[in-house]
Amino acid sequence: MQLSGQETLPVTQAQAWEALNDTEMLKAAITGCESLTPIGEHEYEALLAVAVGPLKAKFKGRLKLSELNPPRSYQIAFEGQGGTAGHGKGEAKVWLEVLGPQQTQLHYSVVASVGGKLAQVGSRLVDMAAQKMAGDFFAAFNAALQQRYAVQQLPSAPALPPKSAWQRFLDWYLGWLGRIFTGKV
Repeated sequence: MQLSGQETLPVTQAQAWEALNDTEMLKAAITGCESLTPIGEHEYEALLAVAVGPLKAKFKGRLKLSELNPPRSYQIAFEGQGGTAGHGKGEAKVWLEVLGPQQTQLHYSVVASVGGKLAQVGSRLVDMAAQKMAGDFFAAFNAALQQRYAVQQLPSAPALPPKSAWQRFLDWYLGWLGRIFTGKV
């Protein structure tokens, strides 16, 4: 399985780095995380309750940070056992890019493999569960960042009024005419 993406964080690079290394903040943001305990320098033990399709299990795992380049990047090697549910292991690269005075882009790239019943569930379900977990994590992490650093929410743009039937017809008609005259019907 491969998963990559990026997330805009409403804080400075230094604040993002600090939060990414705060075990309590991470534990609160990771769905199903029951514990995240330091066991050595840059090593952690984690206990997670995970649901992938019909399969629900508790995974006990280890995380090890390497190639630390504060406040820019690090790598995470991870492995976990879920008893009869199976096992997983992989590596993630995380790096931060400054976008502005109070805005940082977090990039991540994950390569992982699963075995046991977890692999039998199917890669599609595993991928969907991983994407959902990433989305849930970033929603919770962003909320925690906003609370910790008192980030002001920008007002959203005012909603446009709904188009009338006439405006929708006119949009359709002009689009149709454009396709007729450009030959892209």
